[in-house]
Amino acid sequence: MTFLKLKPLTAEQLSAAVELDQLCFGGLWTRSGYERELDSPNSQLLVLEAAIGNRDSGVRARPSEALTRNAVTTEVETELTPQPLLVGLGCYWEILEEAHITILAVHPDYQRQGLGKLLLYALLGDARRRLLEWATLEVKPSNQAALSLYQKFGFTEAGRRRRYYPTGEDALILWRGGLQTLEFEETLTQCYQEVESTLAFWGWQLSEVIGGRC
Repeated sequence: MTFLKLKPLTAEQLSAAVELDQLCFGGLWTRSGYERELDSPNSQLLVLEAAIGNRDSGVRARPSEALTRNAVTTEVETELTPQPLLVGLGCYWEILEEAHITILAVHPDYQRQGLGKLLLYALLGDARRRLLEWATLEVKPSNQAALSLYQKFGFTEAGRRRRYYPTGEDALILWRGGLQTLEFEETLTQCYQEVESTLAFWGWQLSEVIGGRC
């Protein structure tokens, strides 16, 4: 059984974050870039750690308290391996009333298992708790898997940046308003229920995340 831990990035995980960035994006941000994110009060940077546990060892998941303004944490009561594997990374910047999502990455070996959806759920839930009003991001038009994920959370196309990526590909600008509405709360609840089912199917063990529930 594989256990997941969702928490803010720490300085000790910088090297692992840079390695994951390299795997997913070919080096979008440098180590110094991640260090700046850690120091920024307007940046929320979350990671997903995976650790192997023993099904028969009496392991028990313990729900964390609801999200605070500064952190989201999911704790699992188990003995972690000395160096848990970093399998996911997500970040957004708080800009006035906007949550600008800058990174959503899942280790190539663990994609399409619900981890990206869990990270996006946690980021948007945290933005809602910070009383932000809308969220934006850029995505490649060719990245159909990402587009499908964002659409499930209610993102729609708001514009296009020509030749935005180093490959020369355009970027679609996606936008999601109404983060403080009941409709968005219901969307988060539905998405989390789907995440729970998907994670269970792939053998992930995760304690309750209260990110988007208010």
